[in-house]
Amino acid sequence: MAAERTLLLDAGVWIASRDPEDRHQAASLELTFATEQAAAMLDLTLYEVANGVIRRWNDPRAATRLCRSIELRCKENVIRVDSSLIEATAEIATDHDLTSYDAAYVAVARRYDWQLVSTDIEDLVSRGLAIAPDRAV
Repeated sequence: MAAERTLLLDAGVWIASRDPEDRHQAASLELTFATEQAAAMLDLTLYEVANGVIRRWNDPRAATRLCRSIELRCKENVIRVDSSLIEATAEIATDHDLTSYDAAYVAVARRYDWQLVSTDIEDLVSRGLAIAPDRAV
């Protein structure tokens, strides 16, 4: 992968980076700390990460710390929802039978020509809509 291409890391990558039991942990950890590689996030990523960390570990402080790390890591590339993104998301969700959350990541990756990195093998990676963390390092 070219070092100059921005990586859009979905919530699963961020959560996996902190979970020693996750099979994607090592690669995800490398991606979340690889500051020579630009990273991006959707505003919804913070909600997804907070939700995932709280549900998995019941640890609101860990959720807050991880969200702050995400904001720092992606400060140059934070994408906020707008009407054209909603339109693209809805089309992708319908075309690929995805949740709107997953489709939003795909829509943003396409809009900015970023590489989407996801731990969602079934819905995103296996369909060629994203790559797994180990393929991005």
